[in-house]
Amino acid sequence: MTIQVFGHKSPDTDSTGSPIIWAWYLSEIKGEAAKPVLLGEPNTEAAFMLSHWGLDKPEIISGVEADAPVVIVDTNNPAELPENINAADIRAIIDHHKLVGGLETKGPIDIRIEPLACTATIMYKMIGDDLAQAPKAVKGAMLTCILSDTLEFRSPTTTQEDKAIAYALAEDLGVDISAYAADMFAAKSDVSAFSDAELLRMDSKEYAVEGTKFRVSVLETTAPRMVLDRKDSLMASMTQVAQEDGVDQVLLFVVDILNEEATLLVPNDLVKTVAEKSFGATVGGDTVVLPGVMSRKKQIIPNLKL
Repeated sequence: MTIQVFGHKSPDTDSTGSPIIWAWYLSEIKGEAAKPVLLGEPNTEAAFMLSHWGLDKPEIISGVEADAPVVIVDTNNPAELPENINAADIRAIIDHHKLVGGLETKGPIDIRIEPLACTATIMYKMIGDDLAQAPKAVKGAMLTCILSDTLEFRSPTTTQEDKAIAYALAEDLGVDISAYAADMFAAKSDVSAFSDAELLRMDSKEYAVEGTKFRVSVLETTAPRMVLDRKDSLMASMTQVAQEDGVDQVLLFVVDILNEEATLLVPNDLVKTVAEKSFGATVGGDTVVLPGVMSRKKQIIPNLKL
């Protein structure tokens, strides 16, 4: 059977590009039939990556069959994967997030989790010299993933390994990192075609604090005003999204990539408490600016308090 390679739901650039990279490696280098798939529509930046490098959009699946061989990338959290994931034959996990627990496998598997900014960085190291055989599009996807997850090295999750590998890929491809990243972020920032509910779910993860369930949503943009001008309707939509998704509250952080700060929408006293206790912020209205906050993984999720 063909191995399906996929990342988390609400696929961002890394969860779109890394399955493409690893499916190429398994198929073309290891001789194992594999294909990339997605657990939802890719975001605008990921769609830009596919178009720019001439890559086909992977098939979107809603679930996996029992005993189907799969490789999981860019997550190890069952909440971000198909409901029946433990019925599948999980062959490997490649990730850069904290270990959550809850996945079950049919037998011993290969697991590679490293404290790097991007899954594609780990794959670069794992593929090694065989990457010389990769087409430009695969290397381009790898570079895009790293620049996306590091916010062009602005994110505090960035390591020297991420930077070194990105520069090596850019040199190989003849890409100007600053110019290319600007095009990526412009694509990511154009959210005019999305509904409020789609924006609130576009890049989000579920996380519980003292029994309170949050959908922690992040929108990274070079044009924060495009999102903040919609704050009233976004906050009004939070209640319905929370009810439909089985959480108590949606937290929306609008990350200003260029100014290196996040704006948290504050629709009620619960979120005001979260802002004050988690980030030491003083809240005087329905938004609060959090200077230096860029990373959900490193700065937002670990600090959430009630």
